[in-house]
Amino acid sequence: MWLQREIRLTPRTRGFHLVTADILAALPELRQFNVGLLHLLLQHTSAALTLNENADPAVRRDFESHFNRAVPENQPYYTHRDEGPDDMPAHLKSSLLGASLTLPLQQGRLALGTWQGIYLCEHRNQGGARRILATLHGAASISQKNA
Repeated sequence: MWLQREIRLTPRTRGFHLVTADILAALPELRQFNVGLLHLLLQHTSAALTLNENADPAVRRDFESHFNRAVPENQPYYTHRDEGPDDMPAHLKSSLLGASLTLPLQQGRLALGTWQGIYLCEHRNQGGARRILATLHGAASISQKNA
């Protein structure tokens, strides 16, 4: 079985945001898969996706603090400056974290660890709505095969 869908995330403030529930809500068909993979591609160059701690919001704040120190704004060596001081650092942060995730499916659910969640890493002050192309591939559950 294959399924592909564009998921549109509402605009979020700059920072690291837990979006697991948004993604699951947009993919109710996931329950039909006994085994498979979910590939998520964020179709932007100034935001990222990553998998990390889903319980303590302090982790997401610490991520933001770390990346702002590691990739600061207003550096004299940046030549790409047309879209504001947060744009070039956003591209760098996006490349460091990545724009895609591939996650296993097991018995109609994401096979994540207990404390794992999907983050949208919004690196722009005003990034706007973000699009994710989700591709599900796998074997249907027995009840779906007999339907």
